Amino acid sequence: MTAPVVLLLSGVNLDRLGTRQPEVYGTATLDDHVATARAAAEVHGLALEHFHSNAEHRLVEAIHGATGRCAAIVINPGAFTHYAWSLHDALAAFAGPIIELHLSNPAAREEWRRVSVVAPVATGTIAGFGGDGYRLAVDAVATLLGR
Repeated sequence: MTAPVVLLLSGVNLDRLGTRQPEVYGTATLDDHVATARAAAEVHGLALEHFHSNAEHRLVEAIHGATGRCAAIVINPGAFTHYAWSLHDALAAFAGPIIELHLSNPAAREEWRRVSVVAPVATGTIAGFGGDGYRLAVDAVATLLGR
């Protein structure tokens, strides 16, 4: 039997992790976080696919491509969190669990970071746990999928 697929989406500027504001986001790279998520997925018998883009429309296309193919989506939209209504709309049409993920805690940061256009269509949000959030997000998906 084929393992259910979890799509991990990484948004704008996450390719700069490891060097961008390490005091906020830590020193781990995006590849490090993807490896953490992949290891957690394997524990639960899930397959993990990762896609990163700094272009909003490419993330929308990835969400569209997940429909009927992926069991769940974990998304760290980066700054798209706060204004990318196209992500909101695309995610709203996805039938499986959606976990919004953030390394830092946006609610404890600047005022403009406290609004998420993704949260209303997400099953849940994991924020403020640094790199551990990637494992927690996959664990949450596994629970929601009954794995």
